[in-house]
Amino acid sequence: MYNPSHFREERLDVLHQTIAQARLCSLVTLGSDGLDASHIPVLLEAGEGPNGTLYGHLARGNPQWKQTDRGVEALAIFLGADAYISPAWYAAKAEHGKVVPTWNFVTVHARGTVEFFDDRDRLLPLVTKLTDRHEGRRADPWAVSDAPADFIDGFLKAIVGFRLPIAKIDGKWKLTQNRSEADQRGVIAGLNAEGDIADKAVADLMAKRF
Repeated sequence: MYNPSHFREERLDVLHQTIAQARLCSLVTLGSDGLDASHIPVLLEAGEGPNGTLYGHLARGNPQWKQTDRGVEALAIFLGADAYISPAWYAAKAEHGKVVPTWNFVTVHARGTVEFFDDRDRLLPLVTKLTDRHEGRRADPWAVSDAPADFIDGFLKAIVGFRLPIAKIDGKWKLTQNRSEADQRGVIAGLNAEGDIADKAVADLMAKRF
């Protein structure tokens, strides 16, 4: 990932928070058929290893887990808030007009050697934790234990889990830091005035940097 110093985020707690808030992870691996990617929810165990460890699962029918080269690091990509940035919002537009559109975004890349597993004793706690994480926001949460045990056993046989200890983690917060304060404030105002919920999320991230 191209990551100039003014966009680089290195605080581990901030990177972990973004991973935890992301709804989906793109798991990219290299295997016998070249690059492959799956888009899946994952769990972060922040205290496991120096940079944390990711857990998730794939469908057993997904060939990615069979074809992955275990000697090559996998890449997990997490995307946070993102928004189109109009050059009309820059103060510099009125000064000299030498401005162009861009895109602001937050992303975290986590790399590590991935391990796959299919034993029930590891899969059941994993799917239970994943379920509890997302159902916990609901007033009447569903639990894995609500389903018949034999049904869950059949489901567990249809998936393969993975563990990815994070060997390297990079964060990119591209939030107009490379422009003047006047331009940054113009972007914040523009996103808040014309944007949707996602645009305003970017504006809030930018505003926190002042």
